[in-house]
Amino acid sequence: MEPTLQKAIRFLHEEVLPRAQEMDRDPEALRKALDGMCRNHLMAFKRPMEYGGPEIGEASFRTFQEEVARTSGSLAFLQTQHQSAVGMIGKSDNRTLKTEYLPKMADGKRLVGIGFSQLRRPGPPIMRATRVTGGYVLAGHVPWVTGWSFFPEFLVGAGLPDGQAVFGIVPLTAQVGVSISEPMALAAMESAMTVTCDFTNFFVPEEKVVFIKPAGWVQNNDMINIALQGHFALGCAMGALDVGKAAADKRGFSFLREAHERLEAELNECKTATTNAQKGLNDEATAAPITEQRLAVRAWAIELAVRCAHAAITASSGAANSLAHPAQRIYREALVYTVSAQTTPIMEATLERLVR
Repeated sequence: MEPTLQKAIRFLHEEVLPRAQEMDRDPEALRKALDGMCRNHLMAFKRPMEYGGPEIGEASFRTFQEEVARTSGSLAFLQTQHQSAVGMIGKSDNRTLKTEYLPKMADGKRLVGIGFSQLRRPGPPIMRATRVTGGYVLAGHVPWVTGWSFFPEFLVGAGLPDGQAVFGIVPLTAQVGVSISEPMALAAMESAMTVTCDFTNFFVPEEKVVFIKPAGWVQNNDMINIALQGHFALGCAMGALDVGKAAADKRGFSFLREAHERLEAELNECKTATTNAQKGLNDEATAAPITEQRLAVRAWAIELAVRCAHAAITASSGAANSLAHPAQRIYREALVYTVSAQTTPIMEATLERLVR
């Protein structure tokens, strides 16, 4: 196991897991956990070695995704925004921007969220960009940006008239040309502070442009992520099984132990299937068409997270209805992993599995 991954897992289980309930409800508690990740230089796993690394391997990164989701959904949800921004900036041809940002992205000196889910929407883009001298002018609506008050900036995606999309770094603070909504009231992970953003003739200089992507890029990227995003659901299932095992150990009922063992065996099967489904999918240039196999594996991970969370509630009895109980928190987190990065084919595959 890579040293960075070992360090991360130790931090998550020693510092995050004991405070997961508090972090679920309190943004300040979540902020302390994010600060801890920054202190431990755990915020830039995919950063190229040229800019400080650690550029950990793909398998190690997916293990980290599972472990952070296993310990705290709110932290998983928040930090993955920044980790995604690191990965995208690392692939940019803008060396000036990379030199400015990447060396400071592991320890929190530069924290950047993302906001480009609107590019998935059919029809005319709701977030638009126009090329002007020296950069781009943005106008439109970003319906989902997580990390308000945590991240000073975010990486936005905006549609160009020719169907391409420009990605640039913009402020996540209200100012001239940028309006921020109140944080959304959400059933789960509300403490990560998700808002909407509206831009009115806001200028983004060329120096802040990460890259221009061709028409259909986000859909192609979603193909790659069909299986990859399932690791968060797998981590959620792992957290639920931890709660179920604790209940079995406390109560001593053989049927609780048997249920845990059967779900754990299925989880291991799903992990193996997920790994097999994503072979050759880690480079967008080699992305293959959507396959039934990848969709089926993603739907399996989603359904398994919900079933494991439901099993944890069942094993915990009435106590699970308390806001202080982890089973109830994990059940709500499974809701988020059901719809995160959801495309129409994933929705269809999930429903097909649920009604089979």
